[in-house]
Amino acid sequence: MHSTVLKYIITVIGSLIIAVSFNMFLLPHGVLSSGISGLALLFHILFSIDTGLLNILLNLPLLILGYMKLQKSMMWNTIFCVIMVSVFLTLVPVIQVSDNQLLDVVFGGVILGIGIGIILKYSGTTGGMDIIAIIISQRSNVSIGLILTLLNGVIVLSSGFFFDWGIALLTLLSIYISGKTIDTIYTSHIKLTVNIVTTEGEAIKAALIKDIYRGMTITNGYGGYSNEPRQVIMMVLTRYELKDVIEICKAIDPNSFINVYETTEVHGNFAQNH
Repeated sequence: MHSTVLKYIITVIGSLIIAVSFNMFLLPHGVLSSGISGLALLFHILFSIDTGLLNILLNLPLLILGYMKLQKSMMWNTIFCVIMVSVFLTLVPVIQVSDNQLLDVVFGGVILGIGIGIILKYSGTTGGMDIIAIIISQRSNVSIGLILTLLNGVIVLSSGFFFDWGIALLTLLSIYISGKTIDTIYTSHIKLTVNIVTTEGEAIKAALIKDIYRGMTITNGYGGYSNEPRQVIMMVLTRYELKDVIEICKAIDPNSFINVYETTEVHGNFAQNH
């Protein structure tokens, strides 16, 4: 219960940070941001439609996709985040912080990356292209930040087409900075190897197959002092999945021993998420 409340508190804080970066640093200079929120800002500038409402409408189809492909608990937090971002986009006033356009874009990109990064770190997304990026990242060795940068090329092109290429370059800079900031905070693309020593190997294996979708190798062993039989489960996963694996193991076998270490390279069929 405490963990769930913390997630929602972090989501509210992150959503407010995102709205501040949009309305106080980027939008006053006509600079767009990444993802669906960037498209919402574009349509707001072009047609004066409420940004918060546009953010919800544009996110709906991707929220449905995420609900089908990602963990349900994560998607409920994402839906909450989309609502919070939309509310704060409406409530936070559009105020120009400084007259220095480049400085605002740099700080806006960093602040945006912080907002998105802390939400991603606590098992949610901000919706939109984040959902697509996480699905792709789970099936590859590519970082979330890089995928978001590539996907947001359409935002840059739209910015240049509808406004001017100076604004487009500033938009690209903002997206790049926010992507790098996200990767600094949200390191789920880093691969980990987990060894789980337990007396409840079959039950843990079944739960991991159901919820994590990663391949695993199971060997039989015995305790060095007790000589009692043990199962050793070895699997490679992302940092994003580690918390769920630990919770599953401890719920089934509170005495399980879990050893985690970082993996430099992975060769073979690693991407098993469905």
